Amino acid sequence: MNSCPCGSSSNYAACCEPVITGKKPAETAEQLMRARYTAHVKVEVDFLFDSTHPGYRKDYDHEGTKVWAENSEWYGLEIIETAQGGPKDEEGEVTFVARFRDKEGLRNHRERGQFKRKRGRWLFTEGTMIKSDPVTVIKIGRNDPCSCGSGKKHKKCCGK
Repeated sequence: MNSCPCGSSSNYAACCEPVITGKKPAETAEQLMRARYTAHVKVEVDFLFDSTHPGYRKDYDHEGTKVWAENSEWYGLEIIETAQGGPKDEEGEVTFVARFRDKEGLRNHRERGQFKRKRGRWLFTEGTMIKSDPVTVIKIGRNDPCSCGSGKKHKKCCGK
């Protein structure tokens, strides 16, 4: 089975491929977001342009998007939250994390994407970058229970 890169656990031919090739429109904003992620993986930059709302295409860099997609290794998409964006809605929002590696290393692209319907078709309008959650560091003493859950003291387990 050729799994879809969007992380849906479905076959690519039944999931994002029909949306990317134009055989089937995205039914929800999330489905369009998944297809757009997959288009980056498959370097389908024409779909990325076509699925961007015409009112938001001014700064679209077709060649830059292609180079970035080709030169990145894609590791997965995680949908964090959706707001509206259903089959009967006119607007929607999808918060997601796209994981990839580029020449600068491993990256987590966190974004809140905005979507609108135009003539019944879902289109991406714009995205807002989201900062990563702050990292909480917990200091574990040598005689404290190990954080791995083994029941041993930290110094006798992971603290070696």
